[in-house]
Amino acid sequence: MKVIAINGSPRKEGNTCHALKMVGEELNHEGITLEIIQIGDKKIQGCLGCGTCARNKDERCVIDDALNGVIQQMKEADGILLGSPVHYAGIGGTMKSFLDRAFMVAGVNGGLFRHKVGACVSAVRRSGGLPAFNQLNVYLLYSEMVIPASNYWNVIHGTRPGDALQDEEGKQIMSVLGKNMAWLMKSLDYSKNEILPPEKEKKRYTNFIR
Repeated sequence: MKVIAINGSPRKEGNTCHALKMVGEELNHEGITLEIIQIGDKKIQGCLGCGTCARNKDERCVIDDALNGVIQQMKEADGILLGSPVHYAGIGGTMKSFLDRAFMVAGVNGGLFRHKVGACVSAVRRSGGLPAFNQLNVYLLYSEMVIPASNYWNVIHGTRPGDALQDEEGKQIMSVLGKNMAWLMKSLDYSKNEILPPEKEKKRYTNFIR
């Protein structure tokens, strides 16, 4: 089994990356591979709201950048791990643009990430880690993904790259998350031929302006 991790930090080896690797260490111990894809330093444009992905249903965004290849990697993976630094109590701008478009394409193409195991982590200097963590979770929840927990919210602290390695509680949070993610992935894989998942329902849309 394989997990694709999206690093939304502009720093390739920053504290977000360290957090993802901590989770990955536990996955590796259970025979699950982790591949980290660097997004935070790429030029990723925001969603145009054009609806082309919904009309074409070709699993692609009309904007031709690094996004489309990564969507296919996420589709083929058994699990998805999202990581972002905290910018003004929220996720990084490039990560937001990436997630808006990737999860939109996945959603309008039949739910490419539906029932995959998904988790997220945020790295912060001092405050704002929980709002960013909650912001990441929104994408997983909307996509009907299955989310493992840890023994606290998945936030790790550090200022300079590598500082997170001194956050003992944060390190344990990432370790427990990795163990629970591996257990959940294996449990779902073991039962996939015995327990059928619920059928995907057609989305009902309600506009509150009459």
